[in-house]
Amino acid sequence: MTQLTPRRLDSCQPDFQAALARLLSFSAETDARVGQAVDEILAAVRQRGDAAVLEYTARFDRLDVASMADLELPRARLEEAQKSLPLRLEQALKQAAERVRIYHERQLQSSWTYTEADGTVLGQQVTALDRVGLYVPGGKAAYPSSVLMNAIPAKVAGVKELIMVVPTPDGVQNDLVLAAAAVAGVDRVFTVGGAQAVGALAYGTQCVPRVDKIVGPGNAYVAEAKRRVFGLVGIDMIAGPSEILVICDGQTHPDWIAMDLFSQAEHDELAQSILISPDAGFLDKVQASMERLLPTMPRLDVIAKSINDRCGLILSRDLAEAAEIANHIAPEHLELSVADPQAMLPSIRHAGAIFMGRMTCEALGDYCAGPNHVLPTSRTARFSSPLGVYDFQKRSSLIHVSDAGARTLGEIAAALAYGEGLQAHGRSAEYRMES
Repeated sequence: MTQLTPRRLDSCQPDFQAALARLLSFSAETDARVGQAVDEILAAVRQRGDAAVLEYTARFDRLDVASMADLELPRARLEEAQKSLPLRLEQALKQAAERVRIYHERQLQSSWTYTEADGTVLGQQVTALDRVGLYVPGGKAAYPSSVLMNAIPAKVAGVKELIMVVPTPDGVQNDLVLAAAAVAGVDRVFTVGGAQAVGALAYGTQCVPRVDKIVGPGNAYVAEAKRRVFGLVGIDMIAGPSEILVICDGQTHPDWIAMDLFSQAEHDELAQSILISPDAGFLDKVQASMERLLPTMPRLDVIAKSINDRCGLILSRDLAEAAEIANHIAPEHLELSVADPQAMLPSIRHAGAIFMGRMTCEALGDYCAGPNHVLPTSRTARFSSPLGVYDFQKRSSLIHVSDAGARTLGEIAAALAYGEGLQAHGRSAEYRMES
């Protein structure tokens, strides 16, 4: 029987901060071999386009075809995949998509202007990106929910063309992923993956159009490729392992909390699950629940490795201190499993998504609550936000200076320009003043 040994921490202990730092430590450094392989793949795709993508697809996905055209799926294939789903599954996909769409429509930003007394008009013009690339994992890791969460905000933003790439090892296509692409309104789908797919999107090939931004999760090679093409194109983020932090007052059923911790642990052996409570007896109950429930989990080996390596059960003095510890951790997912989560909310400053109340499990956010499940990890919630419509829109400043404004602003600008030693700047402003 697999034994679970999550780390137990007590905030009252003098070494608590050091113990917490050890619990949170995670090296995101890329293996040198990964970096070298990615460099070679990106260089080949940049130089040889489709030919290089075809070679790597044959090598890594064992998919040997004559041309890139054979790797593009027609719209009819996506619709066929949707029709092939069991009715309940298709309905769930559509219901989730609609909820995600309704939520993200509220994020739309609008252009605005205002006019000053002298007639000068200032403002901001908001426009959507022209073309976005969406990477979707294939093979064993097939997540239709990621298709919805990445594609729908892009479409709500007004992105003109959304290009999806998804590896299909040995030619095996996942109908649920393709159905999600149909429901979300993806424009084109190519069955390619890995760093070569990222390169194709970033540089463009004879068949794959160059995009403005690349979003979506992937393995270490995909993440490193995204890191290396950033600047040439935009990217969403470099995501680390999944995380959940639960703050509980000790009154929620311990089985519920145990399963919430498992829900992230089953993603990945590097995933991190943390529980903070001022009730030591409750921590014991949750650990007992985890040990009892583990044998019922199909992914018990992954869960056990995650729990034993990276799980923490933390005893805090009270809920206020629990909130401060949570702010330091800045988790991807934060559950406030307490009697009055609304009262606790003002004390939370750093979290990707906040799940409020005993009935709100993190899993609902992964699939159908509405808010995006693409969230900052590895403490980046201190300065980052969830993926949203705003990631697919950009802003241009508007400046329309009146005749009177040219004199007023010109005097200010010229003074500052000469102060910086930039005479052309100053003269450029003064010409308008003299006209």
